[in-house]
Amino acid sequence: MQDTNPMPWGALDRYQAHFIVRKQSGQNDQDYVTKTKLITKGHFSSKIILKVEWNGSGSLARRLNEDAELNEMIAKQSIDDATIFVEPTDGAIRIRPKWKNHLSFGITKELFEIYDRIAGHIKKL
Repeated sequence: MQDTNPMPWGALDRYQAHFIVRKQSGQNDQDYVTKTKLITKGHFSSKIILKVEWNGSGSLARRLNEDAELNEMIAKQSIDDATIFVEPTDGAIRIRPKWKNHLSFGITKELFEIYDRIAGHIKKL
């Protein structure tokens, strides 16, 4: 009997841009682990972002939560673009969005400014 819903094989068309900030995370990697927490209203395609908070236990999350202008900039983005992860890697700190397909993949000027501002906060720590 043949499966009527076959699983796709091979590579999926999912892309992710990584923004790398050269900085040693030091002894406490948890200082640099954070992600956006979105407070939203509505459902599905009518969902809008009311407020952005940074969820993390380190000093970077506190610093990003204090930057009201940055959080307003993020709140103007789509749900997928406003979901941002920050995490340490080998000798650097990575800033990355959610995975996107080939049709929606891209970085706007506004997103670049958001990532650049986050990178500035990372450099100051």
